[in-house]
Amino acid sequence: ERFNIIEWTQSKPYLKAKIAIVHDTVDDEKLLEMEALRRRIIDLSREIVRFMPQVPEEAVSFLENADDPHLLLYTVAANTRMEHKERLAILDKDDLGDKMRYLLKIMSRELEVLQLSQKIQSETQGELDSVQREYYLRQQLKAIKKELGEGDETEVEVQDYKEKFEKIGLPEEALKEANRELSRLQKLPPQAAEYGVIKTYLDWLTELPWNAMTEDNLDIEHARQTLDADHYGLEKIKERILEYLAVRKLRKERDIVEDDIPEQDRAGGSILLFVGPPGVGKTSLGRSIARALNRKFTRMSLGGVRDEAEIRGHRRTYIGAMPGRIIQALKRAESRNPVFMLDEVDKVGSDWRGDPSSALLEVLDPQQNHAFRDHYLDVDFDLSNIMFIATANTLETIPHALRDRMEIIHLDGYTEFEKVEIAKGYLIPRQVKTKGLMPEEIPFTNEGIRKIIRDYTRESGVRTLERQIGKIARKVAVKIADGKMNAGESESITPAAVRAYLGKPRFYFEAALRTEKPGVATGLAWTPVGGDVLFIEASCMTGKGRLILTGQLGDVMKESAQIALSYVRS
Repeated sequence: ERFNIIEWTQSKPYLKAKIAIVHDTVDDEKLLEMEALRRRIIDLSREIVRFMPQVPEEAVSFLENADDPHLLLYTVAANTRMEHKERLAILDKDDLGDKMRYLLKIMSRELEVLQLSQKIQSETQGELDSVQREYYLRQQLKAIKKELGEGDETEVEVQDYKEKFEKIGLPEEALKEANRELSRLQKLPPQAAEYGVIKTYLDWLTELPWNAMTEDNLDIEHARQTLDADHYGLEKIKERILEYLAVRKLRKERDIVEDDIPEQDRAGGSILLFVGPPGVGKTSLGRSIARALNRKFTRMSLGGVRDEAEIRGHRRTYIGAMPGRIIQALKRAESRNPVFMLDEVDKVGSDWRGDPSSALLEVLDPQQNHAFRDHYLDVDFDLSNIMFIATANTLETIPHALRDRMEIIHLDGYTEFEKVEIAKGYLIPRQVKTKGLMPEEIPFTNEGIRKIIRDYTRESGVRTLERQIGKIARKVAVKIADGKMNAGESESITPAAVRAYLGKPRFYFEAALRTEKPGVATGLAWTPVGGDVLFIEASCMTGKGRLILTGQLGDVMKESAQIALSYVRS
């Protein structure tokens, strides 16, 4: 029953009030409509109960037998999910037909929600059943293949890995780790994410050159000829390589046991560090040394490397983890005794990710690198048979601890005479061949080469010299291609021809001209690419006699100026 409160008659110990019963109004002319609404409510109730297994069937029977529309309305409304304001809206309406129509609207919405919920659950359950079904079928297939004496894909891969382990001869520690990962692989389904991670790790283990080595060519004369054929000069380095070969040769001829030799000397000597200006042949010399020794060659540029993981690798817990560049280079070389060049070791950086130069301490220490441990592999790898060669332009930026582990060989810049010989013996033949010319079509005179060196290059090495020679060769090639010069016709490259092809000179040697004048003195300066001459001009002005120095002069140059002034005054 509904009622209205007329007045409150008591508040304690409980509330008490006078009320007036409010009856629902029923239009006698709409009895047929009321019956239709009653039946619709019963039908919707039956549909909703289908999605609610916790509701007994007797509840639907009770509703079907309820002749009183008021009882039906309030029973269904009390058990239908709706918001509080919707319940108040039903109570607020006076007409029974309006109440029933409002309730039908709420019941229709609830039925749609239940139908959609069941659809979502069915789809989710279908996907889950599909995965379970696939797993069940795979297990059956595995059992069938086992009965037939056949292995599944995983078993085949496991057997392949075992054969590879035996073939390459993994060290004991690496073999133990490989078998442990292999047993984990067998227990995982191929679609598991960890399956691919383990496979990648095992692939790295099986592709590394654990025992693959090349035989050194100990013929000293062959090595000397190979080094001379590729590079002019560089006598210090060539002499050091020949010493290395001589030591290896004597050990072999006299059957000296490796165990009797200190670990730091077993590889044949110290780690070499070539220090010199750009363009003098430090990097290219590494390939020449590898050819002379009959070893594989691999190179790693350290310029700009700031992450310690670049050297030691990432741990396998990280997504996309890989071994460090040392291990990657050895995989490419397919040998564990290559000539390994660490290029631009003076340009290694450091930041919050670590200091790569500190990681290199282990790599370049002969007493430690026989058990180098990459973070990704997490097993020891022997680097002691590698011939490490590092290159740098300056020693200033190399940490002392790292510098102390290497034998430093300084390479000076080339003299003009050496540059002429290098151009005639190496640069000109290479550029003439690459430009499609014949040597007789473009003969260079010594004076022409000197003209290029003096007026168009200013460097310690020969890179710019080779570029200028290539520029002249290209212009001659254009003349032949245009028909302005017959094929086979010769054009001598004299100083005048150099001026015609390369244009106005870029550099002038004005030392003699400048120092002839009073008030001009010369000073020497050094740079990573070589030395240079500075001209210091002095001007006398009225004033208090103070010495003012302008320009970016170093401390030594400033002291020299003070000494010169003191000398003049004395």
